[in-house]
Amino acid sequence: MPYTPVELRHVRIGKSLFGYDREAVEQLLIEVADSFEEVWRERGELEDRVELLEKQTEELRRREQSLANALVAAEQAASEVREHAKREAELIIAEAHQEARSIARGAQGEHARLAAEVRRMEALLRAALGMVEESAHGSPAEEPAPERKPDSWPRRDDTREFPRPVRRVEGPHSEPEARAG
Repeated sequence: MPYTPVELRHVRIGKSLFGYDREAVEQLLIEVADSFEEVWRERGELEDRVELLEKQTEELRRREQSLANALVAAEQAASEVREHAKREAELIIAEAHQEARSIARGAQGEHARLAAEVRRMEALLRAALGMVEESAHGSPAEEPAPERKPDSWPRRDDTREFPRPVRRVEGPHSEPEARAG
């Protein structure tokens, strides 16, 4: 039977002729030793258990710190990736705007070149038609024809006989009309 410290303080050992009862004292010492041994064993098991729990707690703290570090690193990496993507998108947009401006300038230049070419061709055609009309009707008596070199081009402002045709663009809301000319 295990003894508690309080029980040990109140144990009364029987007395015999020359002192305490030897058998009772030996029995008490055996029971105290057994009780002390059991408590000592439980204490050792508890110390082992505490050590194991401390190791597990330390491992969990280490994992928690690793997870926290990984989370911070992941957040930083995500932020860096977002910033990099944002800078790259801005660069792509800037390049696209620059290319669009370049294309627009090229198109405007081409438009101006083609418009000048159209005006030059119209003048040439008007002058050629004027020559054809003069040769078909002969030289009118009331209006003498100015002398020209046969290989020269007509003057640009010599377009009085041929009105410029009006071109209409057909759209979804307009009715098709015949072209003037």
